[in-house]
Amino acid sequence: MPPHDNTIDVSTLFDLSGKTALVTGGSRGIGKMIAEGYVRAGATVYISSRKAAVCNEVAATLSALGPCHSLPADITDDADRARLIETLGQRIDRLHILVNNAGAAWGAPYETFPEDGFRKVLGLNVTALFFLTRDLTPLLTAGAAPDDPARVINIGSMDGLKVPTVLQTGTFSYSASKAAVHHMSKTLALELGPRHITVNAIAPGFFESKMTEGSLDRFRDDIERNCPLGRIGRPEEMAGIAIYLASRAGAYTNGAIIPVDGGTSVT
Repeated sequence: MPPHDNTIDVSTLFDLSGKTALVTGGSRGIGKMIAEGYVRAGATVYISSRKAAVCNEVAATLSALGPCHSLPADITDDADRARLIETLGQRIDRLHILVNNAGAAWGAPYETFPEDGFRKVLGLNVTALFFLTRDLTPLLTAGAAPDDPARVINIGSMDGLKVPTVLQTGTFSYSASKAAVHHMSKTLALELGPRHITVNAIAPGFFESKMTEGSLDRFRDDIERNCPLGRIGRPEEMAGIAIYLASRAGAYTNGAIIPVDGGTSVT
């Protein structure tokens, strides 16, 4: 490997110009925050979500900031996931950034927690994430270089780091699935590192999203009191960590689980 230029050029440290990214669940919430951040940082972004109309609308809106394209798909459906991968492969010959953000949550009492709900959460949050990553590895490998790895960024949760209590509702499958995402990220970091693909996970706390809407309506005061910084996260803070992991600044970060929760996971 040739010597690397060790000059620190801060002006381009977080620049994503020339990069192509796929963000699943990119039409709302945390996925949309990340997609917008990537577009603003210069990347070409493909967003995918289950609802085609919403996905198309958000991609059209973000296109005012830079190139953003809609690829609707239900990644829990094997055939639909394969169609997404095939369509993306027809449009690009390399992928630099994969953000596995699509996810589901389910809350119910221990005694009545439904088996179909448990399977749904694990199927989307863990199983679909693994197979989408595996099947996109050829495109990621094509976009990888020793000094500029391709990036896989998995969205976990602070609930995968500590047992959630503030919502007073059992989220057994969600917490287990996010802990699995964190551990899988470490496993994949070892598997894919030699191919010059880094794998990291972000463990968000509470941000404004469709998933957290009901919880924030009911428990916002408790949620904010439980956070050492006394508030929920802001879109730029989610975009910022995702840009870091995808940019030259994060090229040597691999196998990390990064909480972005104001310190809630250490309370």
